[in-house]
Amino acid sequence: MAKSVFVADLKPGFSVDEVFAAADKQVLVKKDGAGYLTVSLCDSSGRVKAVAWDRVEEIRSAFESGDYVWVKGRVSDYRGELQMVLSELARLDPDGVDPADFLPATRRDTGQMLSQLKELADTIADEDIKALCGSLLADEVMAPALCRAPAAKMMHHAWVGGLLEHTLSVTAMAAKVAAHYTGLDRDMLMAGAIFHDLGKIEEFSLRGAIDYSDVGRLISHVVLGVGVLDRFIARIEGFPAQKAMLLRHMVVSHHGQREFGSPEPPKTLEAVVLNLIDDLDAKVVGIRSFMDSDTGDSAWSAHHKLLGRSFYKGAAR
Repeated sequence: MAKSVFVADLKPGFSVDEVFAAADKQVLVKKDGAGYLTVSLCDSSGRVKAVAWDRVEEIRSAFESGDYVWVKGRVSDYRGELQMVLSELARLDPDGVDPADFLPATRRDTGQMLSQLKELADTIADEDIKALCGSLLADEVMAPALCRAPAAKMMHHAWVGGLLEHTLSVTAMAAKVAAHYTGLDRDMLMAGAIFHDLGKIEEFSLRGAIDYSDVGRLISHVVLGVGVLDRFIARIEGFPAQKAMLLRHMVVSHHGQREFGSPEPPKTLEAVVLNLIDDLDAKVVGIRSFMDSDTGDSAWSAHHKLLGRSFYKGAAR
């Protein structure tokens, strides 16, 4: 079944009869005790929140998150955001849809990006760390997985190939920062940039829509990333324990604070730099994506819930 209407096409007042990927299904309770269902309807152009006020149990039992669903409904503006009120929903056989219609993907060539990342890794001088990064980027399983994985569900680089795009950007910035400041261990910083988010390969599922996997919800990409690092360290005979410890610290501390998911805050200069450039790339790309998705005529974007502010589109565009 070919799609003709995408999330990016939706406007208040639209009647919808279309196929989407379902994510984040929840049944909630209103103040009067009645239940209602919410679900995110996703395709390659974005996602929209949908709600079912009636026939809640019937619709709830018809599908699971990750399924492709046919829906009928009407789009409205709810508190400044699009919302679809559902009247019909049915699960579809995945063999009858084109997955490319439902997963947003990087606009850049993943083969070229991987080659650029390999070129940066080749500039590492330390033989142990260079061998470690080279082993990862030549791996027949991990390299293709890196090219396909998203970097997030929604906030930044939330598309197929997004993890590679983000990793390349952070690694390129690491090289520039190391050239700017004296006293930084460039090789340690570069390796930390390459390895810091690899746990996201397992953290996210691409079934229908980008969502968290069970292992991602239970363990987190930070912990999974240490496992990836340790597997590749084990391949390098005689890899020094001190270097391994410092690289593990880069991975576990890259979110900066415990409340943001890091078991420990950055405690080396290289880890501090990695946290800052990782956050910089995520913020710039995330805010740019948010502003690009806002098609309103106002000079200001809609309110960004996570960052708690609107952004001025006149200066950015």
